[in-house]
Amino acid sequence: MDSLPPLETSRLILTPLQLGDVPAIQQLFPHWDIVRYLDSRVPWPYPEDGALVYVRDIALPAMNAGCEWHWMIRLKTAPTQVIGSISLYDQPGNNRGFWLAPAWQKNGYIREACVVINDYWFETLGRCVMQVPKAASNDRSRSVSLHEGMRLVGTETGHFVCGAVLKEIWELSRDQWRQRGAVV
Repeated sequence: MDSLPPLETSRLILTPLQLGDVPAIQQLFPHWDIVRYLDSRVPWPYPEDGALVYVRDIALPAMNAGCEWHWMIRLKTAPTQVIGSISLYDQPGNNRGFWLAPAWQKNGYIREACVVINDYWFETLGRCVMQVPKAASNDRSRSVSLHEGMRLVGTETGHFVCGAVLKEIWELSRDQWRQRGAVV
């Protein structure tokens, strides 16, 4: 894998995931408000070594294989503090995911991070379409997709940490992204 670059926005620094991020992930991630709408493969209750196993055995090998790209979200005003994560996946129907610790939610940070992540997907990786699955009841994530100009292209039963609920697939094309421009 070529070295994954850090990405910046006006308020954020997105740093490539590394093993040293495990303690921050283990501290911030295992909260019901974060995990309930994630894929049911996320173990719940979250084990004490959950972050280590995920980063070491799943995420970093996938990054090295060139099929996943993971960044930690940090504030420019506190660059050592992890506040969440955002990822891209080379998987049909599932190209992006994110989480943000509750203390930093409702500040527009995810919308801001998605701008540079989407740009990376479309312009750096040269992908034509981004598809993002989400629980239909995940209103916050849905609002991010609506804000980006994504369109709902399908529904099916999804399996999330919170159980089996309706899953929506949202889609954005490279042409739509370019026409819309970077909107935060």
